[in-house]
Amino acid sequence: LGWVIAAVGGAAGVAALMFSGIITYGQSRIAMWHNPWLDAQGDGYQLVQSLISIGSGGLMGTGIGNSRQKYLFLPEPQNDFIFAIVCEELGWVGAALVLVLFGILIWKGYRIAQEAPDMFGTLLAAGITSLVAIQVAVNVAVVTSSVPVTGMALPFFSYGGTSLMILLSCMGILLNISRQTVTTIRPPDGKM
Repeated sequence: LGWVIAAVGGAAGVAALMFSGIITYGQSRIAMWHNPWLDAQGDGYQLVQSLISIGSGGLMGTGIGNSRQKYLFLPEPQNDFIFAIVCEELGWVGAALVLVLFGILIWKGYRIAQEAPDMFGTLLAAGITSLVAIQVAVNVAVVTSSVPVTGMALPFFSYGGTSLMILLSCMGILLNISRQTVTTIRPPDGKM
């Protein structure tokens, strides 16, 4: 009897979503993610312009401040799609360098979490590092059209004072946890 009630409730929920238009809206977002050129002047405009920006950067980029997309075509480039501008101005080499620097930050964050003096420090450092790692991964995936468009900022790059203030506070906490880590220094002869 319980599964019958669940099935009827699920069917009613799906029907309600279909009549409210939520499912068709979701389907159109997925369609724009798979092929933004279906409506390049409408819903897919920002993603198309992002991909054009990434491609026009080439290997070495157009130079810092020389992006054409940010002035004429890519809407709100300072926010969620800042990585596209980084790719255009710095090229694939500069974008790879930015990703490597984020990778080093994330790796060091998890190392701090492993070496923290207590469980609270471990969990706090891992949480802060995961916050940055997830934001970087989602933002880069959105800009490169690997996942559907969301509103995830690129840490330390996207415009916004509150985001920057929170991230810098988190980095201060992470550095404090790192400072409290006690490491054993071995004498030169290797004996303890």
